[in-house]
Amino acid sequence: MIQFSCQNASPFINEAEVTMLAEQVQLAHTMLEKRNGPGNDYLGWVDLPVKYDKSEFARIRKAAAQIRKTCDVFVCVGIGGSYLGAKAAIDALSNHFSAAMTKTKRNAPLVVFAGHQISPAYLAELMELIEGKNVCVNVISKSGTTTEPAIAFRVLKAYVEDRYGKEEAKKRIFVTTDKARGALKTLSDQEGYETFVVPDDVGGRYSVLTAVGLLPIAVAGIDIREMMSGAKAAREAFRKPSMADNAAYRYAAVRTALYRKGYSTEVLVNYEPSGHYLTEWWKQLYGESEGKDQKGIFPAGVDNTTDLHSMGQYIQDGRRNLFETVIWFEKARRNFVIPSDEANLDGLNFLAGKDMHEVNYKAMQGTVLAHIDGGVPNLAITVDEMTAYTFGELVYFFERACAVSGYMNAINPFDQPGVEAYKKNMFALLGKPGYEKEKEALESRLS
Repeated sequence: MIQFSCQNASPFINEAEVTMLAEQVQLAHTMLEKRNGPGNDYLGWVDLPVKYDKSEFARIRKAAAQIRKTCDVFVCVGIGGSYLGAKAAIDALSNHFSAAMTKTKRNAPLVVFAGHQISPAYLAELMELIEGKNVCVNVISKSGTTTEPAIAFRVLKAYVEDRYGKEEAKKRIFVTTDKARGALKTLSDQEGYETFVVPDDVGGRYSVLTAVGLLPIAVAGIDIREMMSGAKAAREAFRKPSMADNAAYRYAAVRTALYRKGYSTEVLVNYEPSGHYLTEWWKQLYGESEGKDQKGIFPAGVDNTTDLHSMGQYIQDGRRNLFETVIWFEKARRNFVIPSDEANLDGLNFLAGKDMHEVNYKAMQGTVLAHIDGGVPNLAITVDEMTAYTFGELVYFFERACAVSGYMNAINPFDQPGVEAYKKNMFALLGKPGYEKEKEALESRLS
């Protein structure tokens, strides 16, 4: 089970500052459990690990098994919560160099992502990649009209139909969308695509444990049953009302206490390159949930020890408005012993015979101590090892803590009103019908 420690924040906040938040934590807990707080229409994730659609789950596993047999490349089309969770899981649980492996060696199709930006080079080069390979596509969008994935799906749909014909294309296009309405649902009904549901009561950034994330994760060969089991265990552990018995609530309280003392940036730190997209998923979850009403902790991330040679200087010696949360996996996925060298020109024979995971651990400990001395509070999240099970635990841990943090700071952690601002400007500047006045005003500002 996930362990949380704030011992290395004790020079910066005292225990009383945390325990005095217990009533606020309890209120947030009650709003979650009774579904009577802001954004309560989007609390389906709270009980999702035990109340998910079992028949759809079986269809996901069946579809994934078929895709694994028939496809070389699986293109997952989506943006934000429609791709980050799946990308995080696949990167965390797959070989670092799986993209360079054969399908036989990988034992799964190559899962790639599209529709998460508007880069012409990326899409053109993706089309080059899939040429001559057996391809399946999964488009993920609640509405079907979000610009970035809609562009990519328009291109990929035409490609699959031109290459395989309309009838075969129906077997190669999978749609994850609203259960009853929207452009994608209408198209799916017309074309006969197999569809999976984006639940009405689960927002995008909380949706990794729905069909949104589970289909691509299963296609990559990851055991989604184990993932849901981990999330189920986390639900039981992190719904306890007392902060003393609930690591997720204690994490929420400690980060809130730090925020109220002026620590306005949280840096999530991992020590495995495979954890990079877990950090990216976490950044969306917390940034989109908390960043409202001119409030919220800014979520940032580093990949150590790599970033100790870049961002390390700022963290050690820059502005003192940040704190770190370090994720550490006690057991490495693989082991590698450092060899001895007779010449010892690099002076590293003192490391000979040590496993690199031990060296990485000492680097982590040394960094934490240096940053504490430099004035940076440090929090620690410790996990036994990265598996499908513990990934499910981590997802639920962070989701629960995020919801409680939002409620403690008097914001709705389940909406995202600010996301619409750029879309309106973009549509106007591109000449979308109905935005004529806005276009004129914006162009005058840009001239």
